Amino acid sequence: MNLRLIKNPDESRKLMYTIARVVYAETSASSLTAVEALVSMINNASRATGKSIAQIISDTDMFESLKPSSNRHELLSVAPTSRAFQMCLRVVGRMLCGGLPDMCRGATCFHHGCIMPEWARARGYILDVDELLFYL
Repeated sequence: MNLRLIKNPDESRKLMYTIARVVYAETSASSLTAVEALVSMINNASRATGKSIAQIISDTDMFESLKPSSNRHELLSVAPTSRAFQMCLRVVGRMLCGGLPDMCRGATCFHHGCIMPEWARARGYILDVDELLFYL
C-alpha cells in the first residue's frame, strides 16, 4: 500500500491561520473585544495602505511577536486546538468574509500599553482595549 501526501490547495486557510497566530500572540486572546479590535485594525491597515493582508501581517515593525527576540514570539506556536486560538480563528474568518464590522474606530496601527514607540508620541490614541492602544 502506497500513501501519498495530499496538499490542501486552499491558500485562504493558510492565511487565516497565519493571521490568527499573530493575533493570538499579540493579544494572548485576553478577550473577544481585543481580538476583534486587532483583527479590525489589520483590515483597516490593509485598506489604508493598499497592501495585502499578508503583507500587513508579516510586518515586524507592527507586530512585535514576529521578532524572535520578543517574549511573545513563542505564542506563535499555539496549538491549533486551543480554545483561545479557535476564537482568534473564527474572528479572522469573519473578517476575511467581510462579516466583521470595524471594532477599532478606523485605527491603522497599535502598540502594547507597556511600551511607547516614537511614532505614538505625536498622536493621541483613539481606543484602549486590554492594554492595546490603537491609533489612526
